[in-house]
Amino acid sequence: MVSLTAGEPGSGAPPSVNRAAARIHQDNTVLNYSAGFGILPLREALAEHCSSWYGVDLPAERIAITTGSSGAFVLSFLAAFDAGARVALARPGYPAYRNILDSLGIEVVDLDCDPDVRFQPTVEQLEAEVAQNGSLDGLIIASPANPTGTMIGREQLSSLAQWCTSHGAQLISDEIYHGISYGEPAVSASEVTDDAVIISSFSKYWGMPGWRLGWTVLPEYLVDPVARLGGNIALCAPHGSQIAAVEAFSTESMDFAESQVAEYAAARQLVLDALDELGWGRVAPADGAFYVYTHIGEHLQRFGSSEDYCAAVLEEAGVAVVPGTDFDPVNGHEWVRLSLAPGREAVEEGLRRIKAFHAGDPSAR
Repeated sequence: MVSLTAGEPGSGAPPSVNRAAARIHQDNTVLNYSAGFGILPLREALAEHCSSWYGVDLPAERIAITTGSSGAFVLSFLAAFDAGARVALARPGYPAYRNILDSLGIEVVDLDCDPDVRFQPTVEQLEAEVAQNGSLDGLIIASPANPTGTMIGREQLSSLAQWCTSHGAQLISDEIYHGISYGEPAVSASEVTDDAVIISSFSKYWGMPGWRLGWTVLPEYLVDPVARLGGNIALCAPHGSQIAAVEAFSTESMDFAESQVAEYAAARQLVLDALDELGWGRVAPADGAFYVYTHIGEHLQRFGSSEDYCAAVLEEAGVAVVPGTDFDPVNGHEWVRLSLAPGREAVEEGLRRIKAFHAGDPSAR
């Protein structure tokens, strides 16, 4: 089977990070609980990283190391919102936002973001929602986004941030795919406001999902609440992962990460070049991340839904792609997401098999 499903880089961590982890064990380093917000060298390295990439000065005291970005979502949602709060997010979008909010008793407000708005929320949608249903307590954005790969430009991001500030809504910016873009670099919410919660992770750009290491940049007023919550929920992020991750910012590691972005770019181009032959329809502008989100086009009439289409591709061609219903419970039955993360060779073989399946070739596998 060729799996083009998970957003899980196939490269593994940068070699210098792996060597640092090996030294921890060779030296019999004692791994206990770290400080609740993480070890200071890693937080300082992240502050320097933000300065280098975005030109912003962020004190290490506002940076919390978390157990993956998932830990950052739970802590920031708990700190920023009460049960019953109304929080808006784009649909299609990462399903864990919705699931975590639901589990905390927070109302999810869908913003139907179609190709006309590049699958990203707009101030006009926020204004319309407030006019019809009342105030919002928060807005979650992602740029580059999962599943679409679309990005929010500086002007639009600034407008969204200003709207949130003026309406008392907490902006939460998921920036986990920063570093993976195919043109202009992604803009951080930290460049346009001090009021946003920014969430990221070592999982994507650095290829370290199993290390369970993320971080959040907090506005001043949420530092103490998140510290108190974190001390009760997870105590700290994995100590050994933190020590090794300091090496993620070395020149060698950054060069390695960039080489993997080039690999994703090559895989992305393979998909874009094959779209007409595949018979798929509209495709989201895959500006960043490592996904292609596409309408199944002419195959919709034959299979009826993306779920049935994906099941047939898996059964007959041995290729796994994700039905859009995971990301959009309303319109996702017409869309699929293909992951570039497994690398160029896997994507190339997957596309070959899918084309053969469409052609009725029994040797699709």
